[in-house]
Amino acid sequence: MTGTGQPEVQGISATPAAREAIKRLCAARGGPVMFVQSAGCCAGSVPMCFPAGEFITGVHDLLLGKIEGCPVYIDSALNAAWNSPDLVLDVADGEPEGFSLGPGRGQRFITRAACKESRQHGSPGSFQ
Repeated sequence: MTGTGQPEVQGISATPAAREAIKRLCAARGGPVMFVQSAGCCAGSVPMCFPAGEFITGVHDLLLGKIEGCPVYIDSALNAAWNSPDLVLDVADGEPEGFSLGPGRGQRFITRAACKESRQHGSPGSFQ
């Protein structure tokens, strides 16, 4: 359990591009951000990025881990429906969804499911 009462599971990593984008975003904003992969308005298909603490997490949000010191949460029902995937945070061309902060002009954060077999064999860049 985390200090806020949410269970913590391990299942998040990030591409070098996402890590650099997070560092830039935190520096530009003057503080950390947080990511939430919810089962809400966007059907959980994209991670939403907020200033740290702006999104209130609840007992059904799982802390997947931290990337560059920034927490990454997922809705527990979504995590179960997706069969507890190993997720990889990345950046892609396009505008951010809804109220999400973007990693830079014309870019958005996305998650990909990592191929668990490839990750076990030391190839974290392999995606399904």
